[in-house]
Amino acid sequence: MGNSDSKLVFKQGIFKLSEPESIPADDPYWRGFWELPESTEDVFSLFSPVDVRRARDSSLPNIESLILALTSRLFTLRHHRSFPDPEVALEKHALNCVRVLTRILPFLYEADRLEIWEDTFFWKKRKRRVKARIAKPEVLFDESQKEEEPQPEDEERFEEVRPLGEELVDTLIDLLFCIGFTLPFTERSRTRVTYAIWGKGVGCNTSMSSSKELESNRTEILRLLLTLSSKSLYMPAHILPTRGVKAVTYITTCPDKQLVLSLLCSQLNTALNYNPASWRVPYDHVVYKDPKQTLVSYCLQFLLVLILYPIPEGGRGPPLKNYFRHFLGRLHRPQDFEFLADGMARTLNQPLQVTSSYLPGSQKSLKWASEMIMLFWETLQCNKRFRSFIIDTDRGHEFMTLILFYATEYKTDTSKQGVIRMCVFVLQTLSTEPNFGKLLNQEFESQDNLPATIKLNDFSGTYADFLIISIHNLIISSRGKLDAIYPSLLATINNIAPYLEQLGPQASLKLLQLFASMSSPSFLLANETNYSLLQSLLESMNAIIEHQYSSNWTFIQGVFKSRKLFEALRVFTLESGQREIERVKQRSKEAAEATNPPVSPTRTSRNSSVDSTRSPLSARIPTLSDVPEEGGAFTIGDDDESDEDEQEMLRTPSQSSPSTHNSRTASISSSPEEPLPTQLRGMSEKARGKMPAGQPSFSRQNSTTSLNNHAATISSPTSGFDPTALWIDSWLPTLPLHTILTLLSSPSPPKELPPGLDPSPQRVHLFEWTPLSLGWYESLLWGFIFASEMVVQKGTVGVWNGTAVRLFKVETVAAIGPSLMKPMGAVDAVGSRLVNGVASLGGGPRVGSEEREGTARGMSVRDV
Repeated sequence: MGNSDSKLVFKQGIFKLSEPESIPADDPYWRGFWELPESTEDVFSLFSPVDVRRARDSSLPNIESLILALTSRLFTLRHHRSFPDPEVALEKHALNCVRVLTRILPFLYEADRLEIWEDTFFWKKRKRRVKARIAKPEVLFDESQKEEEPQPEDEERFEEVRPLGEELVDTLIDLLFCIGFTLPFTERSRTRVTYAIWGKGVGCNTSMSSSKELESNRTEILRLLLTLSSKSLYMPAHILPTRGVKAVTYITTCPDKQLVLSLLCSQLNTALNYNPASWRVPYDHVVYKDPKQTLVSYCLQFLLVLILYPIPEGGRGPPLKNYFRHFLGRLHRPQDFEFLADGMARTLNQPLQVTSSYLPGSQKSLKWASEMIMLFWETLQCNKRFRSFIIDTDRGHEFMTLILFYATEYKTDTSKQGVIRMCVFVLQTLSTEPNFGKLLNQEFESQDNLPATIKLNDFSGTYADFLIISIHNLIISSRGKLDAIYPSLLATINNIAPYLEQLGPQASLKLLQLFASMSSPSFLLANETNYSLLQSLLESMNAIIEHQYSSNWTFIQGVFKSRKLFEALRVFTLESGQREIERVKQRSKEAAEATNPPVSPTRTSRNSSVDSTRSPLSARIPTLSDVPEEGGAFTIGDDDESDEDEQEMLRTPSQSSPSTHNSRTASISSSPEEPLPTQLRGMSEKARGKMPAGQPSFSRQNSTTSLNNHAATISSPTSGFDPTALWIDSWLPTLPLHTILTLLSSPSPPKELPPGLDPSPQRVHLFEWTPLSLGWYESLLWGFIFASEMVVQKGTVGVWNGTAVRLFKVETVAAIGPSLMKPMGAVDAVGSRLVNGVASLGGGPRVGSEEREGTARGMSVRDV
């Protein structure tokens, strides 16, 4: 569409689409949709959301005819023996058909009233008119032939053909492997569609030549495949796993092994081969766009859509298999695992390299780190060999550090809460392997090379020390915003506890600080299930004592110095807890009323604090901020400080927000309502050995029935929770205090584990997927996809912008102002001020104020 006349003709054709008169299917009018546009930008700028909705609402038959015309043309080109040919089978026509379909499909998905129509139109078998020649009977006797009406030689009849959606999906996948369109010409090419892997890596040891044109065509096709799969965006998360998306179901259940492996490996290799750190001129990404990034992003996102997808049960016959997930779990070659680990680590390390660059902004920052973490997690879950490879080759240390970086980096970003939760579940997945816990005892290296986000001051210790301190920092600094993942964080510590040796002073202190906080009355009485977190932490301490007593002398000494905390917990009552809370409130009130209140309450003598007469909870609970830190003496349990700050830092679900296990709603902006994977009770190695052979630790069954059996999770608290003595009696005797209290019966730490404290069986704390948690997981992925496509720049076109998304909540936020990285923004800002200034001199309204106001706003996806 190189001139304004052709653009005007195309726009007029769009207007005609919404007229009430039905346009015949054989009208030349339809040709304009694949002949006139010259680029994706032409289609998306001229075919506006208003135009699509107007045609959809006023003339649905014309929309049907448009889709049939576009798909028919696309099918014809795919089967044309000369495609792509600049004379008889133009590449441009196929691309324009793809672009227009990409533009209109989201607006069909968003209309609930069209759900039945969409299902019938795309996914029911069609009847196609065919002509059959009628055989004339042979004449034997002339006299027997009387005057009869002439018989027609041809008769019209209909035959059933497969659904339009299936044929469209198959055509698009074939076009991804079409010689001359998405694959280069080769001398050995015998057919136009060849399922050849795009690049070197998994399943392919040789590189394939490519070009910007071929990669651009792949991007266009993948964008439409993502759009076909995006029906998920327009249904609530709690029904998504049970209802599913028929386009994705059709792709993932394809039994053609060659097709599945070619598509799987092509996307994997494209995403993992990309190297943003290759030699380039600084700031080159500011001057021109790199279309390769868009292709890599689409490959990674579409791959995740396929391997994450839980196939809904049809109710008839055995459950269907997701072949993409199946074959990802069947990878076994060490060189393939090395390729996967290198590619994932390269992407996840990139933000660390950007922030440490001497020239700020000179390197481009990748936008798909969250998706790469998701791919890493998926591969860990579905491929036990890969999980063992990561851990046994010490790559687990590298990925543990990277995952902690992202969790810590995003902990204050409300729009990244879902990423933090995913990172925590990745850590729990790694911790289920015994070798991971054993290898954590190695000395932590490269502390000086860490970014400031996760660098620990004056730290020296093992990887286990680093992990425990980082988990402590996550819990304390989150101020209750991450309460949904406290069980998973504590389960991670629980899983590695039996293998920890030589736990350092800092990590020992952090564990005991967590105990001080979680055993405080303000925490235990705030929620009806908070005691389960304390129970999990006590189990971790018991595991360290029972399995590695002689190797953790520093931790044992810390337990003895915290004797009063453990003894007070044994005699904890409702009355003593309430008196302690009132005492804390009163002290806080007195401090606030003081004329010149100090920054923190005045410290009194430690001895006088310990000797003061109090209730059975006489061991005053130290706050996390006031217990002596790493640089001071290792003392804990005898501080005379208020726990009000602790109550704020470790805010409980009932104090801050609803529980994580409420029913899922359409919006994901309320982070505490996420139905995360269900925590299961710890399983002993013997019990794990009795599991069905071949069943992975983190199986994701196709079944959508409830998996909440044997769950030990935080239940939904009520806002007006009122603790009772009977409630306390229901859980206090079950706290695993026997090991620690038996140990503390000695006046000083014994050299060996006291008799009668036999090591209990090592237990592994797993999690299981439920239909609700799968809905959260899919909404998290589609949040990544939607957010990456929101900003129209450098290859993205905003496919779903302006549509009525129901899977999560999209909020409008102020756009970031002009900067060095966006010079056009500065020019636009100066121009806007000049226009507004001239308009104000004339006393009239500001020209284009509404348009500029609209462009000044941006969008964000909350909690994805």
